[in-house]
Amino acid sequence: MFTIILMMLSGMAMGYACRKVPMGWVKHVITLLIWVLLLVLGIEVGSNRCIVESLLTLGGESVLLAVAATLGSVVAAKVLWNVVTKSDAARSDAHSTPTDVIDAADTISALKASAVIVAFFVIGVVISLTGIVNMQPESSDIGYYALAALMTAVGISIGSDPSTIRRFAALNPRLALLPVLTILGTLAGSAIVSAVLPHRSLTDCLAVGSGMGYYSLSSIFITEYRGAELGTVALLSNIVREIITLLMAPLLVRWFGRLAAISAGGATTMDTTLPVITRVSGKEMVVVSIFHGFITDFSVPFLVTLWCSL
Repeated sequence: MFTIILMMLSGMAMGYACRKVPMGWVKHVITLLIWVLLLVLGIEVGSNRCIVESLLTLGGESVLLAVAATLGSVVAAKVLWNVVTKSDAARSDAHSTPTDVIDAADTISALKASAVIVAFFVIGVVISLTGIVNMQPESSDIGYYALAALMTAVGISIGSDPSTIRRFAALNPRLALLPVLTILGTLAGSAIVSAVLPHRSLTDCLAVGSGMGYYSLSSIFITEYRGAELGTVALLSNIVREIITLLMAPLLVRWFGRLAAISAGGATTMDTTLPVITRVSGKEMVVVSIFHGFITDFSVPFLVTLWCSL
């Protein structure tokens, strides 16, 4: 994780050093690397027998938990965004970037890009299921290298923007509360779902929601404490949450404010969803996104273990 962050910081340094050089090509590199990561994710999902065999039986409740947890977090983010934008400085910053308001053309363009992302994910699953490629996550470094390259490109994009430091300095300190509200909103949404899933206890749903997109670690913990079935639900649900953030980020920002995409991303906002967040929420939100990802990422093992032990 820290290596990935170091790659981004290195990219920022390179971008700053070359800030007078046209950097329009960087956004195309970022888009290409996102496609590669989604293709790899699809291949990994397709090669995991547990996920494939559980898609029909457990997929529905996994999606329900993911949607509820995400919705709870973005509603909480909306509350904080309303509070933050009451101050004159925050209000001025809110209107200083065109990403705060996304018009219909931008939304359609973003949805087209999302459709391409889905296509790459589906292609990856099909490739794996047909046996063309059989990739095991623990034995392949392709995704890691692609992510490292992506974070470097994101860093270059940020560092090459001369207004980045000014935007960071203008952030409202109350944005530091975002990780807390993300956690509380996630738990509230997960708790509501427990009322409509009678075969799942409240602590089961809270444990799954507490993964906050960190599907690998949370599913391992839950499998150890509650068994493989709930572990599979956790894996699927948190994968879905990450995909929701990647696909729905423009709409979430439009409906719930510029903090919504960060809150929806949960523990992934320090790495995999950061490029999308940067694009739709603004480069000045990168610091908030990294801080948010660090805090929520750190909380996952503690929260999941807590609910599983009750």
